[in-house]
Amino acid sequence: MFRHKGKTRTLKHNLRIASLLSFVAGIVNVAGFLAVQRLTTNVTGHFAYLIDEVFRLEIWKGIIYFLYIFFFFLGSFTSNFLIEWVSRKNKTSSFTVPIFLESLILFFASFTGNFLISENPDLLAFSLLFAMGLQNSLVTTISNSTVRTTHLTGLFTDLGIELSQLFFYSQKEQKQKLNASIRLRLTIISFFFFGGIIGGIFYSSMNLYVLSIAGATLLVAVFYDTLKLKAILLKRKARKNRNGI
Repeated sequence: MFRHKGKTRTLKHNLRIASLLSFVAGIVNVAGFLAVQRLTTNVTGHFAYLIDEVFRLEIWKGIIYFLYIFFFFLGSFTSNFLIEWVSRKNKTSSFTVPIFLESLILFFASFTGNFLISENPDLLAFSLLFAMGLQNSLVTTISNSTVRTTHLTGLFTDLGIELSQLFFYSQKEQKQKLNASIRLRLTIISFFFFGGIIGGIFYSSMNLYVLSIAGATLLVAVFYDTLKLKAILLKRKARKNRNGI
């Protein structure tokens, strides 16, 4: 799910990572908004607020909205920087490093979130936006820009285009490609929605501790992927030994 890239990556791999990360993003989106009344998975709306505050000469508020955008960008930069740096030494684990960091941030936010809300809620928003920047950059790099999981605007645009194309593309190959893409986009939307429901339901009783569900989901996925890789390598080694004998 995390280690395949380029020609070795299939629709099955993209569906798995899309469902996992969109579920996490759905939880963060709802929990973050309920906690600080801010968008914490994308920055589109923050541009409008930034410009509005600048025109109203509310410079400090404008700076805060700029920092929302900047921390998402910083997360994206950090994610790819870590991937490139780690891949120089170990390509198989390079993509898991941003996931571990994202999980760590989500656990940090879940256990310190209530304190941050009372003292400085913007720090909580910065943390979550940084984590979502990490995630969006990671999944974009792995899937070669096929999967995006932190916001839905582009997804609904692409889904609308592809559904309309079904009325005009009749060749079998074209239909198969369109159906695969539509299936992927519906998976992302569905799991983002499902994550949002989980976030909303559990926030009422757990508050920001609901983010620990998202963090734990990421860790379980990484350990599963690592164990699966080790099993594959052991099978290959055993096969080579049998052939050698």
